Amino acid sequence: MKSVPSHEPAKPTLSEVSERAGVGRSSAARVLGGYGSVSARTRERVLAAAAELGYETNELARSMNTGVTRTIGVILADLSNPFFAGVLRGIADATRRAGYGTIVISSDEDEGLEADAVRLLTAKQVDGIIVAPAGGRDASASALRSAAERGIPVVQIDRTLRGLDADAVVLDNRDAAREATDYLLAAGHRRIALAWGPALPAGADADLAALTSAALTSEITSTGERFLGYVDAFADAGVPLRPELVMTGAQNIAGVEEFLARTLTDGDVTAIIATEQDSVIAALSAARDHGRRIPQDLSLVAFDDSPWAEVHDPPITTVRQPLHALGERAAGRLLSRLEGGGDRVIVSHLASEFIDRRSVRRLR
Repeated sequence: MKSVPSHEPAKPTLSEVSERAGVGRSSAARVLGGYGSVSARTRERVLAAAAELGYETNELARSMNTGVTRTIGVILADLSNPFFAGVLRGIADATRRAGYGTIVISSDEDEGLEADAVRLLTAKQVDGIIVAPAGGRDASASALRSAAERGIPVVQIDRTLRGLDADAVVLDNRDAAREATDYLLAAGHRRIALAWGPALPAGADADLAALTSAALTSEITSTGERFLGYVDAFADAGVPLRPELVMTGAQNIAGVEEFLARTLTDGDVTAIIATEQDSVIAALSAARDHGRRIPQDLSLVAFDDSPWAEVHDPPITTVRQPLHALGERAAGRLLSRLEGGGDRVIVSHLASEFIDRRSVRRLR
């Protein structure tokens, strides 16, 4: 059987580029590979010849010569969550401007999957890793430390992993939660449910001491910090805090629904602070199922502002977090590391913005 001849033009070779530029093949290779030194005149001639011929650099060969892939690995907890989608956009914009590509992996909040992702990115020889840690202190921490020991800088984003000594860019979650709670307290609310608090072991007493201890050792640091901000606000106002109004169960929609079903049935809750997207959805669902109108019967403050919060009836009062800036700042910190930006570990905190809409009722 006769083979069908290909009509695709042959790709230009390095030899053809060097011949067109009138320089040696090794000089052309240094220019196109981004390594070694050549004169400005030679560089101009080689780049012009490559453009004329449509030559495409072999990135794999270049990375083998230089040890640099110009690729950043990004591991986020849940790519379907608008929070992380906004963060990823900030990372991608910053890395693209700097001439870097990104490889993005979702850990699904699973420590084992996160450790596998770190190992995969290390094998792909990424230049650095940005990670929103899934929690845990074993597999993922060990994998991230191993990557750092191999010279791959790591920057944590949104939350930090206890025991990992690495740069981080996080939100000031404690202050944001304190501001949201202060607002409700100032509006006359005293029975304020916190939908998504620190998890407690089954059967543990949910008193303030146990909750505070769990917050201080929480694997997801942002969750613990928001609880502590909630506590701060009650303490500053001199108002007794009711631990039974803090969610301590499974941190998912079902867990929030179970907590609110019990709280709205047995308690006299007048307001909810929902600190995650899933808890916002569950809070709105629970209010509907229990015949509570927002804000007439139940006030709501939600974390993570979104376009639908503004068009919801009523528009929802939110804590707007600077997602794009969070991603940009983390990428900038990593790029600085790649350029030799010092040895001191830096943890940066970004402030949130409180958006006052119409989902909070002022009580007498």
